[in-house]
Amino acid sequence: MAHPFFTRKPLQMLLEEARGENRLRRVLGPVQLTSLGVGAIIGAGIFAATGKAAAETAGPATMVSYVVAGMTCVFAALCYAEFASMVPVAGSAYTYAYATMGEMFAWIIGWDLVLEYAVGSATVANAWSSYFQTLLPADWLPSALSKAPIGFDSGLHEFVMTDGIVNLPAVIIVAIVTLVLVKGIQESASFNAAMVGIKLAAVLFVIGVGAFFIDTKNWENFAPFGWGGLTLFGTPIFGETMGGKPVGMLAGAAIIFFAYIGFDSVSTHAEEAKRPNKDVPIGIVASLLICTVLYIAVVAVLTGMVRYDQIDKGAGVSTAFSTVGLEWAKNLISVAGVAGITSVLLVMMLSAPRVFLAMARDGMVPASFFGAVHPKFRTPWKTTILIGCFVAVGAGLLPIDALLEMTNIGTLFAFAVVCTAVLIMRRAHPEAERPFRCPWVPLVPILGILCCLMLMLSLPAANWWRLFVWLGLGLVIYFAYSRHHSVMSKHRAGRAPGSSRG
Repeated sequence: MAHPFFTRKPLQMLLEEARGENRLRRVLGPVQLTSLGVGAIIGAGIFAATGKAAAETAGPATMVSYVVAGMTCVFAALCYAEFASMVPVAGSAYTYAYATMGEMFAWIIGWDLVLEYAVGSATVANAWSSYFQTLLPADWLPSALSKAPIGFDSGLHEFVMTDGIVNLPAVIIVAIVTLVLVKGIQESASFNAAMVGIKLAAVLFVIGVGAFFIDTKNWENFAPFGWGGLTLFGTPIFGETMGGKPVGMLAGAAIIFFAYIGFDSVSTHAEEAKRPNKDVPIGIVASLLICTVLYIAVVAVLTGMVRYDQIDKGAGVSTAFSTVGLEWAKNLISVAGVAGITSVLLVMMLSAPRVFLAMARDGMVPASFFGAVHPKFRTPWKTTILIGCFVAVGAGLLPIDALLEMTNIGTLFAFAVVCTAVLIMRRAHPEAERPFRCPWVPLVPILGILCCLMLMLSLPAANWWRLFVWLGLGLVIYFAYSRHHSVMSKHRAGRAPGSSRG
């Protein structure tokens, strides 16, 4: 008999849950799911992270960084799509890990995903505030209410105090999005679709107009920081470090990978898809392909318009047009940046409560709170409000630099787990119905695992320590509560009839 820590949740039990009564409403089609994916992917990466990555980590080679990150996501996306079509319930990588690797590993992944979505949301809200403030009249917002009280000195690599009290615009947008999400997924998706339309129009404008202002001389020093970036807890393996942080094309890929995490959030909404077996794989793959092409084009235009070390780190895309004398275009893009980043924030804050919901149904966290679904709106309203409060605190009090670097490593970890889970499920359940099959197994999953590990090793060492601290806290909760209350532990003890409803 398997050790209780590694007890797997039977595939049949997962499928039965998908037919249960206490379910979320199935209202999302392939277009809405693709829109949700595009809404999460395009936004923070183009409008905020690209300038920082190009200026400090990779230079014009950021174009290649996006190719590497995009290819990593392609491998992971194909694996996600297979699982999402097999097990169309909320929870994403958490659910997949429970079915393949066991209870404790599933808890680790679920706990990790909650952190990534929540901290990622705080990062996005911070970026939203930066773009929004460029549209305000000078001195309209007091300095004390325009930024976090804690800053991050990238030269000294340490936190410093600022003259700010709270990043008020970031807190306000988080509160608004939280209320929208409590109201319901259908309304959220409709709002998101409108934001995505505005954002795509702006991205196409940047590519179409910006292409006429490209100076190819800006590409001559294409990889000023080199092509590497691999480190092992701060010790260089391939490439160099500056100030203790890895730099180079691969390091750039690890940093801008933040911009790609939207596609996996589509799989967390499988339970709300009208035809999950077909719609979710379409939504995942389509949104990823659309966004990868657009990303590469925008980065090529941006680094062609402005020399890499002169790109604005906060609002790089809009200020690039100001640099070439197109002030009107700067304002237009800033408006689109606000809309685009809003849609990213919506999708990321939409995802974390649904991971908690899946964990609550399994008894990992108290179902009375984390598993509560609103009787009218059919949304996980309590956890949505809880996550909203957490995001508001992070966005209002912490700097974007620290938030951005806390996000990526856990996401890459989750992607590697999903790729591994496909290999395990193909051996453990070869007879299971797979409406979408990941092609070229085992090659694609193995490439996905290797690419994820490569990018994880390209992140600054501090990311690893933050991840270990968070996972350590999660294990304390698991041993103190989750392993005693999980549905599978009760099932083993004969105290539950095989249903995980909480």
